[in-house]
Amino acid sequence: MKMPDDEIKAIVAETLAAQHRLRQESIDAIVLKAMASVLASFGIEDDDRKELRADFQHLRRWRKSVEQAQSYAFKVVITVIATGLMGAIWVGVKDVLSK
Repeated sequence: MKMPDDEIKAIVAETLAAQHRLRQESIDAIVLKAMASVLASFGIEDDDRKELRADFQHLRRWRKSVEQAQSYAFKVVITVIATGLMGAIWVGVKDVLSK
């Protein structure tokens, strides 16, 4: 009894799909285990995820506030320099006009 080609193709496709799913699940498990091992080597356990997330959020807020402060400081320095130059020009003009 000969099987039709369509049935053979369907069986082969199903078998290949099952192998792919198993391989993907195996890869996912290996990656998760490796990541857990790396995090554990840094002293970060699975139970610390919420605290770790909060720490990273705090660091992000801190970084953004420092960047904002640097931006304000730069603007203040530019304003002070510009004001000093304007004052020097004014004193020079006033001195020239008073002679």
